[in-house]
Amino acid sequence: MTDSQKFELRELPVIPLRGVTVFPNSVIHFDVGREKSVKALEQAMITGQTIFLVTQKDAEIDLPTPDDYYRIGTVAEIKQMLKMPGDIVRVLVEGLSRGEINEILRETPYLNCMVEEKPSVHEAEDEVHYEALSRSLIEAFDEYIGMDGRIPPEALSTVDSIENPADMADAIITHLNVRIEEKQAVLECFNEVKRVEKVIKILNDEIEILKIESDINNKVRGQINRNQKEFYLREQLRAIQEELGQEENVDMVVDEYFKKLKKLKLPKKSFQKVEAEIKRLYSVQLSSAEGGVIRTYVEWILSLPWNKFTKDSLDLKKAEAVLNENHTGLDKVKERILEYLAVRQLAGNMNGPILCLVGPPGVGKTSIAKSVADAMGRKFVRMSLGGVRDEAEIRGHRRTYIGSMPGRIISSIRDAESSNPVFLFDEVDKVGNDYRGDPSSALLEVLDPEQNKDFSDHFLEVPFDLSKVLFITTANTTDTIPAPLLDRMEVIEISGYTEEEKLSIAERHLVPKKVGENGLDNNQISFEENALRDIVNYYTRESGVRNLEREISNVCRKAARKIVQKECEKVEVTPETLIEYLGRHRFLYDKIEEKPEIGMVTGLAWTRVGGETLSIETVVMEGTGKLVLTGKLGDVMQESAKAGISYIRSIADKLEIDQAFYKDKDIHIHIPEGAIPKDGPSAGITMCTSVISALTKTPVRNDLAMTGEITLRGKVLPVGGIKEKVLAAHRAGIKKVLLPRENERDVDEIPANVREKLEFAFMDNLDQVISEALIKE
Repeated sequence: MTDSQKFELRELPVIPLRGVTVFPNSVIHFDVGREKSVKALEQAMITGQTIFLVTQKDAEIDLPTPDDYYRIGTVAEIKQMLKMPGDIVRVLVEGLSRGEINEILRETPYLNCMVEEKPSVHEAEDEVHYEALSRSLIEAFDEYIGMDGRIPPEALSTVDSIENPADMADAIITHLNVRIEEKQAVLECFNEVKRVEKVIKILNDEIEILKIESDINNKVRGQINRNQKEFYLREQLRAIQEELGQEENVDMVVDEYFKKLKKLKLPKKSFQKVEAEIKRLYSVQLSSAEGGVIRTYVEWILSLPWNKFTKDSLDLKKAEAVLNENHTGLDKVKERILEYLAVRQLAGNMNGPILCLVGPPGVGKTSIAKSVADAMGRKFVRMSLGGVRDEAEIRGHRRTYIGSMPGRIISSIRDAESSNPVFLFDEVDKVGNDYRGDPSSALLEVLDPEQNKDFSDHFLEVPFDLSKVLFITTANTTDTIPAPLLDRMEVIEISGYTEEEKLSIAERHLVPKKVGENGLDNNQISFEENALRDIVNYYTRESGVRNLEREISNVCRKAARKIVQKECEKVEVTPETLIEYLGRHRFLYDKIEEKPEIGMVTGLAWTRVGGETLSIETVVMEGTGKLVLTGKLGDVMQESAKAGISYIRSIADKLEIDQAFYKDKDIHIHIPEGAIPKDGPSAGITMCTSVISALTKTPVRNDLAMTGEITLRGKVLPVGGIKEKVLAAHRAGIKKVLLPRENERDVDEIPANVREKLEFAFMDNLDQVISEALIKE
């Protein structure tokens, strides 16, 4: 056939075969179970019982694509089909001719292609040489049958009866136990002479291999001694036990472990360590205690997500939308996560940050971590450190006894099935320690970016890379966190929610959640905005929203009872009806005094549940120079009061105060709510102003509040908690707030609607405070 001749094109259904190569003139049966292949068979039976069979390159692939199978295969005729249990079809086919896929017409519901049939080409220049090749082929096959022992002798007579040597080569290759790639190479050889030569070479190679195997077996058989016989008998006993269902086969277990181990792509040293452990199974009984320890170790190693990562979602707008949807406020946390994602876009792969969210209970530290995972498209795992005292909880147990296991970090990574989850360490400030070790010290390696890439668990004894994990820790305070551990984390302070933020959280999240949990809907209950505001102000006093959630749930339960008892069809919660559901107001906020008074100054304080106003009162009486401080003041507040008195004495002439007031006057400073402990430097200028007002008999503005620390030279020093303090002042009806000059930068954190309603003045020294606060005639 010349190059100008065209081969016949036929439209045929195609089946990719796994581990099987079909040759022309051969009859073979195989099982078909894949849906596409079954449909291809059914179509072939309809259209002439002809089908095109190709071989998959990788038999493990269930759904092959065009790149997963060879283009050259065999046109075959279906001789018989038999349905087997489990939706399996057994097929008997006969190969007709070689062919090649010219065009894929469709891939669903079955693979259908345009196939070009290609007959063999006979280009033998010397027929004598061709005949010699034929004889060499038969002789080599005869020698192979004699050595292999698995091919029946009658196969030789069957092959010898074939006249065409090329067809003889096709028949021989089907009997050989060689790789799929070698069989495919023969199938793709259309030149008859080269095909015969190729099969002869394969036969000679296989014969050489069989000779070497035979030599090795002869040597081994000659070296069998008593110990080897015992081992052989033990293997037989083990095989019998396996048949009886009494014990697993160690070879099967080890082979399965090695298959999984090779897929993990471990570092070289780790691979060698695990490989050595697996090989130890040959020397122990699988059912023994030691065998159990080894198998537990190997299975833990194989179950970890080595080099498995989830793909980060780097869409900043989408991430920001997810964070804002789930949380109101917490701007610093959101900003830091968005910065991390932005850097990831520019820098590509980078280690995860280690964040520490510090704030009072109930402000959303734990839930924001879950939202961060959702925004980034990562898995989320959480580990509570509260009360953890055993170092093994972090590093795991050494494999010195039955029942040892990895630490909770490795366990959580395995459960996440990813090497880069968002990992939350909750309550890191409450880690304890005792004779079993110091967990906080063990956390140093986990939370150190320079060390956690080679984190070593006592149980695993091989390093595991934690550098891609995004660690987030939470704490109520940094005071109890060890300094070395705190140094490794990026601290983000989370203050309590403002009244407006709590109101927004209640409307957007808490009310819909609690209405649904209590079996209600929007047609059965409604909350007025002012009712929610009253719950925030008069029934809860907290930084977070946990009690707010409980009170809303309390109202919903009472509403559900009313509806079930048919007292009404819909409950409308208003400030007036709120008392019916929650009782009278539990908390009352301070209000400004009705008029300016002598010795009465409004101060501002920070508490764990937000800001508070403090009414500081001073009375001056005839006496012997005593300074009385009441209201359960702490050491720092007492020292601030004494510092203020000393400063007043130093400027008595300027204030037109009797220089001997400290000898013949008793000064009594009192802060109401005496049962509540109070401490801190923030009331320094407030107490000093109150004393000056009492000594000079000058009233103080009643619509003004202040905060700041005082020095002996009258300097006003900065203090913390400005946002919470200013919000407390706004809530009490204050019009003007005096702040230290260095706290001017903190005003930006105050909500805009509050800033607009207040006047701020920034003080450098007490002279400025007196000028603003005292009402001069």
